Amino acid sequence: MEIWKPNVTVAALMERDGKFLLVEEETTEGVRFNQPAGHLDEGESLVTACAREAMEETAHVFTPTELVGIYQWPRPQGDITYLRFAFAGKVGAHETARQLDTGILRAVWMTPAEIAACAERHRSPLVLQCVQDYLAGRRFPLDLIRHYG
Repeated sequence: MEIWKPNVTVAALMERDGKFLLVEEETTEGVRFNQPAGHLDEGESLVTACAREAMEETAHVFTPTELVGIYQWPRPQGDITYLRFAFAGKVGAHETARQLDTGILRAVWMTPAEIAACAERHRSPLVLQCVQDYLAGRRFPLDLIRHYG
C-alpha cells in the first residue's frame, strides 16, 4: 500500500513596478501561466528552492524575503495534492544568456488585471489567489519557517 503525501512546491511572487513575472509553460493540460514555481528537492530549504526555481524558469535572480502564504490544493482529477509555499522578495539581475527550463516557453511581466483576465489559462487557481494575497499585503517573516539541515 502506497503512503499518501502531498507534493511540496514553492512559488515566487516576483513583482516590479506593479507587474508580476509569470511563466508560460507547457503542461499536460496545454500551455498555461504560473508563477515561477517547482518542487522542493531533497535536503533543500524552501527558501533556497524558491530562489532556484525562479532562476531556472525566468533567468532572474530572486531573493525571497517574506512568506505570502501556504496553500493546499487537491487537483480536481484527484491524483495530486499540492502544498505550495509562496514567497515575495527582491527581483535582481536578469541573466539574458541563460536558457529557461525545459517546458518554459517564456517569462512575461503582467499586471494584476492581465493575470485575472486570463484565469482560464492558469496552471491552478493558486496563481490568481497568490497575487490577490500579495496585493492584500499578506506577508509573514521567513523565520516562521525553520529548516534543519
